[in-house]
Amino acid sequence: MNGLELQNILLTFPEGGQRRTVLDIPYLKVTSGEHVGIRGASGSGKSSLLNVVSGLVLPDRGTVRWGATVPGALPEHQRDRWRGQHIGFVFQDFQLFPELEALENVLLPATFTGWRIPEALIRRGRGLLEQMHVCPTRKVRALSRGEKQRVAIARTLAMEPDVVLFDEPTSALDPEMVKEVLGVIRELTRSGMTILIVTHEMGFAREVSDRVLFICDGVIKEEGVPEQIFTCPRDPSTIRFLSMVL
Repeated sequence: MNGLELQNILLTFPEGGQRRTVLDIPYLKVTSGEHVGIRGASGSGKSSLLNVVSGLVLPDRGTVRWGATVPGALPEHQRDRWRGQHIGFVFQDFQLFPELEALENVLLPATFTGWRIPEALIRRGRGLLEQMHVCPTRKVRALSRGEKQRVAIARTLAMEPDVVLFDEPTSALDPEMVKEVLGVIRELTRSGMTILIVTHEMGFAREVSDRVLFICDGVIKEEGVPEQIFTCPRDPSTIRFLSMVL
């Protein structure tokens, strides 16, 4: 799948009898294989951006294009199938089933196709879990939070997506577990896969991102290489935000 292109995106939500602007992005392009870090204060529109580019949420206006595909133009069932084939999403709250084994959780997306799970996929899922030092047969409820996030990442990678979207994958973890999960993501960035990551881990974003976007009130206020964004920001809102977190 080729890169991402957003044009004239407007997303609003109802609030107090009016519509509140959540995203207002005239243009954004992400090339295939690029790693993009997304920063901004809580409620700035970071997660909404991931939801829009994945087709989970359709904007009020504008076009999201992945190569030749415009997900918003597809019927819902086709859009869901397209997303399952091409987009991997790792959430901060894992979204796992605690009573199932780790491998069962990894294979769960494949069960939605209605077909028998291929043996090759089972082997791939087991291999990913072992690579991430998680026992495939352990119940998820018995895993640490760091192990659960690694299961969620393995579930995403098992489906061999073209793009992985990370939404604050370490925000619910303690420092030692953060180190484990960031190590897995760091390895993933070396694979050439397209990655968009919302993270509050500033040093990590600086290390693995080809480009960083700074969002404030649904608007991309500034974008550039990490060195420029973190050391020489130009937009007042970026400067103000970084002064509070660095």
